[in-house]
Amino acid sequence: MFWIEFATVLIAIFVGARLGGIGLGVMGGIGLSVLTFIFNLQPTSPPIDVMLMIVSVITAAAAMQAAGGLDYLVKLAEGLLRKNPNRITFYGPIVSYLFTLVAGTGHVCYSILPVISEVARETGVRPERPLSIAVIASQQAITASPISAATVALLGMLTPYNFELIDILMISIPATFFGVLLGAFAANKMGKDLKDDPEYQKRLKEGKLTVKSDSTNKEVPTSAKISVGLFVLGAFAIVMFGSFASLRPVWNVGGEMVKMGMPATIEMVMMAIAALILIFAKVKVEDVAKGNVFSAGMQAVIAIFGIAWMGDTFFAANMDYLGGGIKEMVTNMPWLFAFALFVLSILLYSQAATVRALMPLGIALGLPAPALIAMFPSVNGYFFIPNYPTVVAAINFDQTGTTRIGKYLLNHSFMIPGMVATIGAVSMGFLMISILF
Repeated sequence: MFWIEFATVLIAIFVGARLGGIGLGVMGGIGLSVLTFIFNLQPTSPPIDVMLMIVSVITAAAAMQAAGGLDYLVKLAEGLLRKNPNRITFYGPIVSYLFTLVAGTGHVCYSILPVISEVARETGVRPERPLSIAVIASQQAITASPISAATVALLGMLTPYNFELIDILMISIPATFFGVLLGAFAANKMGKDLKDDPEYQKRLKEGKLTVKSDSTNKEVPTSAKISVGLFVLGAFAIVMFGSFASLRPVWNVGGEMVKMGMPATIEMVMMAIAALILIFAKVKVEDVAKGNVFSAGMQAVIAIFGIAWMGDTFFAANMDYLGGGIKEMVTNMPWLFAFALFVLSILLYSQAATVRALMPLGIALGLPAPALIAMFPSVNGYFFIPNYPTVVAAINFDQTGTTRIGKYLLNHSFMIPGMVATIGAVSMGFLMISILF
């Protein structure tokens, strides 16, 4: 019966991934219904807190976007990149990483990619190099951002084991940043120089290349600056509340002192920040829901709702079966669980959905929380098959044609920097937990 139930879960994930968008979540609902009504598995509780945390963060980020905050950040990034064009392969991914770290969503890199491509071409640098690692950097930063859906999902699961946000960040931030730098070194060696690339020379002769105007001199409205300031203030507040538990309120409940948890803290802070942006940046409420940040975030919520609930139900019902040889195997070789996270992320196209679907199994199998944090960056596997939106966007933004999928599908521009960055981040994570814990 186990294998039939397992096949049901895999089919739901596969079909949902093919449908894309909210398809992943609703297919999880079908899989959960089959497990419950046909195989009589008792459903677990849906991941309400995780979904509410994501909703609050996305609402604040979408309000900032509606106020022009993301455009303001892009202007700052463009100014930096144009001042240091010869280092674009390293500065490009660093900017992409920092943007995602602050915003909590990798979709902010859409605005930076055309700037990176143009600056690289103007300098004679093969655009494939900075573009590929910039996309990977935006993915890695998701597992380092204190307000990303993936991080808050992991935090929600580790909080009962006395692990705070600071425990995750002090491993994931240096580990992923190291991975990105390592990936940048690898990307810097990829392909021929631009002047020697036949595809670029062909497009140059055919007159297919256009020049993007420099937007660094455009006036930025005060409302955009206010929105960015408020959003950064919210992110800083979350880091402080997560790092210093004594800052959070405590109540006497039945003679026992109970401290407010981080899920509720994140929800309150980010909803308050969204409200302040609406008020002080004078954002139209209807514009908040029109941006791609809000749309992508809500799709993530639905995906987590269906897939995570289905996965939790399956693992809870079959833990006796899974807890045998598998437990001993992953305990002795934890990298196997990191490999499983990587493979599942390829199917789910979501770090948060992967965390919610598989991390509970790692906890149930007895893997130490520090090891799970070290393996956290391995959920960044959705570059492997080159059809994720940010990957496709980078290919389209490169007018020189150097950033491409490749003849054999998997020999695309993002494979080498992606694998180097992910392996480097996980390896550094394990090194750090051996020192810190």
